[in-house]
Amino acid sequence: MRQANVLYDKLVAGKLTETDDGEYIFQYEPFYLEGKESEPITLTMPLRSEPYKDKRLFAFFEGLIPEGWLLDIASKNWKLNPNDRMGLLLACCQNCIGAVSIQAIEEKP
Repeated sequence: MRQANVLYDKLVAGKLTETDDGEYIFQYEPFYLEGKESEPITLTMPLRSEPYKDKRLFAFFEGLIPEGWLLDIASKNWKLNPNDRMGLLLACCQNCIGAVSIQAIEEKP
């Protein structure tokens, strides 16, 4: 299982999880939902307390991953399979253009 904090304007908005079964779950943090100024990370994932679940990485997060020659460089540099979408997201999206960024949560042994 791999996890990441999803930050919106440097504030942890939620957590993205890839389960061992290959399912993806995104859930907003309760304290983020309570904020009066809180914004959804994307219009396709409005603020709600219930988790979003899918068998594929959500389109919004897919859009953060580099494409083309930049994807080739990232894959070779970090020795990642281009089909490992969560791995690419964790490696490449810590400092994205825009309000949203991704911070890997280290696995505990």
